[in-house]
Amino acid sequence: MDIDVLGALAVRENGISITPTAPKPRQVLALLALHADQVVPVSALIEELWGAVPPRSARTTLQTYVLQLRALIATALEEGEGQGDGSRTAKDVLVTLPGGYLLNSGGGTSDVREFDRLAALGYRAMDAGDFPVAAQRLREALALWSGPAFADVHGGVQLDMETRRLDEIRLCALDQRIEADLKLGRHRELLAELTVLVSRYRTHENLHGQFMIALHRSGRRGEALDVYQRLRATLVRDLGLEPSTALRRLQRSILMAGPESASLGKTTGTATAVGAVGAVAGTGLRTDRLVRA
Repeated sequence: MDIDVLGALAVRENGISITPTAPKPRQVLALLALHADQVVPVSALIEELWGAVPPRSARTTLQTYVLQLRALIATALEEGEGQGDGSRTAKDVLVTLPGGYLLNSGGGTSDVREFDRLAALGYRAMDAGDFPVAAQRLREALALWSGPAFADVHGGVQLDMETRRLDEIRLCALDQRIEADLKLGRHRELLAELTVLVSRYRTHENLHGQFMIALHRSGRRGEALDVYQRLRATLVRDLGLEPSTALRRLQRSILMAGPESASLGKTTGTATAVGAVGAVAGTGLRTDRLVRA
């Protein structure tokens, strides 16, 4: 079974889609697919479908949706004969267990699992100071996303929570990939991407700090300082907070550094004569202040 949720939902058995078009069976499959090979409690599925006040018929109706999914799986198994081992039945794929259901992937692919694997490799490379490998692995992980998670599924409580969680782990990987690219001196290549990101995440301090560094190293000191002032105004207006100590230190470093120092950053991604401008990246700028535009 091949499972994709980092974008549109796509679940295939023997290469044949088993993704239903009806909204509620689609929700059930989405939650099972995200947690493939793990038991998803009936209570979680009911909450996903009907929220805190499910109908009395919730369990019976859920069983109906499971039967509909098994019918799609059975069709895929029949049409895909010769591709699998031929011994799997629909009940082997979508398993009923005490307290819940389990989608048995049969050792197939999952874009979430692959993302986690590649991101972990990227984080380990970052910790080891191997920035080329870190940038490459994190770039590969992020390339698995074709849009927001479950982009074509109308989610309930459970899927909305999972979507937010997945967006957070994607943002963490993106933050670290940009950090690796800065270490490699790719500041000019990052400018267009960071322009979009700081507009989308208006209070994300790491992204704004990285944008400031990229602009300064590209000889655009005034624009780097403008980024700080816009962020500060947004933080004060929306959250009643001042920028973090690390970001204020970065701003002072850019103010104190002469325009000529920006060119020194072209040859290295680490701290240069700009001083703390290069060193502030990765020193713990707050990332919890995350508000979408």
